[in-house]
Amino acid sequence: MKQRIIALMAATLFATASFAMAAPKAPLSTPALSQTIGKGKPTLVFFQNPNGGPCKEQQQVLNRLTEKRNGTFNVAPVNATEQNDQKAFYDYGVRSLPSLVLVDKAGNISKVFPPGIQNIETISTALDGLK
Repeated sequence: MKQRIIALMAATLFATASFAMAAPKAPLSTPALSQTIGKGKPTLVFFQNPNGGPCKEQQQVLNRLTEKRNGTFNVAPVNATEQNDQKAFYDYGVRSLPSLVLVDKAGNISKVFPPGIQNIETISTALDGLK
């Protein structure tokens, strides 16, 4: 009986640990997110103010990376100036711009980059690390 209880406790702990390690699903709070996330390619969710200098610079980096990688990933913009995009900022916990969140092919959040401009190498490394 004691061995049975120990085995049951171990199975419960293993199941709990496996569940806790599972990546969270990316919220599909905007039409752009719904159309790109989980559609067979990784997606970079780009939280931005399209009129801000740092966000414009990050957009240029993303444009160069998209050309370099020949469309192997999607970019889903979420704009601070769009009323319909506001919910996504809350769903993802974004408070600073520019911000990037990498979502894998299955629609799970893979990486949340620190706020600020990310360079091509940093983003490429994260994309290469996806399974």
